[in-house]
Amino acid sequence: APAMAQSPAATSLTLADAADAPSRPLILDGARWSCEGAVCTASGGSEQPATRACRRVVQRLGPVTAFSWKGVALTEEQIAACNA
Repeated sequence: APAMAQSPAATSLTLADAADAPSRPLILDGARWSCEGAVCTASGGSEQPATRACRRVVQRLGPVTAFSWKGVALTEEQIAACNA
């Protein structure tokens, strides 16, 4: 079966701890984040680099293990810097 491609403008993250996930949608920098367990997705959001968006989210929700902002997925090194 062919792999399903992610939307080119996908914005999502995986929290290191699902307990940090907000129970209701969270608006941050114009993005509306909704979480189901440790996986959160967003729609909208300001035009900013993925690394900055990651740092802003980590400030509010805690460490992440994966982060993609408007189709740009961060590397493991970038995620480590984001969580620092």
